[in-house]
Amino acid sequence: MTTARENDSSTPAVVLYMAFELAENKWKLGFTTGLGKKPREREIEARSRLGVEQEIQAAKQRFALPPDTPVVSCYEAGRDGFWLHRYLLSVGVTNSIVDSSSIEVNRRQRRAKTDRLDLKKLLKMLVRWHGGERDVWSVVNVPTPTEEDARQLHRELDALRAEQTSHINRIKGLLAACGLTVIVDRHFPTRLKKLRLWDGSPVPADLHRRLLREFERMQMLNRQIRELEKERARRVRTDDTDVGVVQTRQLLKLKAIGINSAWLYSREFFAWRKIRNRREVGSLAGLTGSPYRSGMVDHELGISKAGNRRVRAMTIEIAWGWLRLQPGSVLTRWYEKRFAHGGKRLRRIGIVAMARKLLVALWRYLETGVPPEGAELVEWKKKIYDNTPPLQT
Repeated sequence: MTTARENDSSTPAVVLYMAFELAENKWKLGFTTGLGKKPREREIEARSRLGVEQEIQAAKQRFALPPDTPVVSCYEAGRDGFWLHRYLLSVGVTNSIVDSSSIEVNRRQRRAKTDRLDLKKLLKMLVRWHGGERDVWSVVNVPTPTEEDARQLHRELDALRAEQTSHINRIKGLLAACGLTVIVDRHFPTRLKKLRLWDGSPVPADLHRRLLREFERMQMLNRQIRELEKERARRVRTDDTDVGVVQTRQLLKLKAIGINSAWLYSREFFAWRKIRNRREVGSLAGLTGSPYRSGMVDHELGISKAGNRRVRAMTIEIAWGWLRLQPGSVLTRWYEKRFAHGGKRLRRIGIVAMARKLLVALWRYLETGVPPEGAELVEWKKKIYDNTPPLQT
């Protein structure tokens, strides 16, 4: 009688494993065929596609592999983005982008760290991950080129607003050093002429010219901000084919959700991700807890923050506004019952829990069309505007 074990003559397919250590000028490549094998290490010019293909062929010859041997590769997420991943897929390489913060490390206070050691570690973990150990690291979900491009508008807006704020703060700081304070708006040049120091003298000439140049740069930023906000408003009003725009309109129907948060939620989170359950929602935003339980020790380390920082920050901000603008919702009543009567620290802890619940409720609202229980709806078109104040103070 032949047993099932005797009938199973299949052997694991040979795979060439490849890991990248990416840098500005040079890339390090590591190759192996399994654990315990001495890796082949090579260095090529950064962003050299021909160099990658040549090293793959050379590695197959070095390990005596057939030309059609499958190649599995990985590299850490970083400034090189997703183009390399898309290129590797186009040449038949199965690639994964790894979240570097999820890679296990030695807990010793002092440990050796070099590009060569990192490359070897990536190779070992790639072999383990491909063998079925899914908890060795976290793999980045890669957006399509269209989905990636859709993030540019609001990210540029955030960068421009940060630069605008820095110019305003610099102007106020320079004047504060002279014992002066002023409102920075479109009438700033006129106000600047009238300012006087403690002894009645005008603002020094070089400082006066510097302040005007700062003001001109701030005006340029303000014009670009207005143009981007107009473009965003135009898309929300007119584009009926973009999934992100449709979700933005749906979110805008909720009181306490404005165009900035609605656009961010759709472009950064909901429009391109396939979320399966509420746990994934909290995890992707970094709003899940981090328990520390060992022996008699049992406490929380706070939220993980291992997720989209833009969505996390916006959700906490919206949670505070939700309490004020949606007083009849179930979420608001839950917060008031659990945290509203506590101290400052308890309220801050509660608002993070509230933010997680709110994000889950928004996900369900987009999936089912059913708004959060007790939430008040408004007309989304009233929230779309074309013009912004000339300067933010």
